[in-house]
Amino acid sequence: MAMEIKVNDNGPYVIRGEDIQVFDSEGNALAYEGAAVALCRCGNSSNKPFCDGAHKSSGFESAPRASS
Repeated sequence: MAMEIKVNDNGPYVIRGEDIQVFDSEGNALAYEGAAVALCRCGNSSNKPFCDGAHKSSGFESAPRASS
């Protein structure tokens, strides 16, 4: 499976693929579980860089579209 990054409307970036690894700025691997990882876009997650659903109550709005 090729890596896929989806920008969810009013929500996180969701990355799916095989062997996904997320690193901090010092190169240390960040632990997560599952076949996909959701990364926070709203800045309100208490588990950054991962999404914890805080966008739902924070009023975060963003729904970018690809230009044609």
